[in-house]
Amino acid sequence: MGIAFDLKRLQWRMTARASIRQQLQRVREEAIVVAVNRLLATKGYDAMTVDEVAAEAGMAKASLYKLFTSKEELAGAAMVAVLDRALAFVDGLREQAARAEGKVDALDQLKAVARWAMQSQLEGDMPSLPAQNSSLSASLQANDDYMDRLIALSNKLGTWIADAQARGKLNPALPAELLLYTLFARACDPVVGMLKASGQYTHGQILDWVNSATFDGLSAR
Repeated sequence: MGIAFDLKRLQWRMTARASIRQQLQRVREEAIVVAVNRLLATKGYDAMTVDEVAAEAGMAKASLYKLFTSKEELAGAAMVAVLDRALAFVDGLREQAARAEGKVDALDQLKAVARWAMQSQLEGDMPSLPAQNSSLSASLQANDDYMDRLIALSNKLGTWIADAQARGKLNPALPAELLLYTLFARACDPVVGMLKASGQYTHGQILDWVNSATFDGLSAR
């Protein structure tokens, strides 16, 4: 009886220690992802170094490499986190629409998503990745977590795009793919950054103007 009790206590201790190690690893990973996100938002992918990520996360470079093996993998983790935030925002909009019993317009939902993406950029929470980088692109395409989330977000936005086009709220002659990519582009729109850097406008003005240009066009009405 005593031996059996000791074995159970030993197993419990081992399980507890494993759980603590897993929690510590998650905390370290989260600290690294936050650091990567901040550096990507402020410096961009090309200028960011692994040494800077380690220093920002408060750990040795060797410790970082035990969790993430490359700069591409670091960027992938940051993008997965961004997509998780985007999906949570979109799901929140969908829940609000469900409570409103379909009274929420699909176009308004898309405008809210574009505004959220630009707001994230203005607040320094949106990673900046190069448009052309073969190694990074290949790494992201091979990242199942990233691709699964990207597809899920594309499908949810695609539903709103199709609805808005069917109702004549968005130009039905334009390919849905073009409209989707236009929405994604708001997350890294250089116009947002340039208007912010000028110091002449409030965040609200920037968001209103760029959203208007995106959905209403530049022609006088």
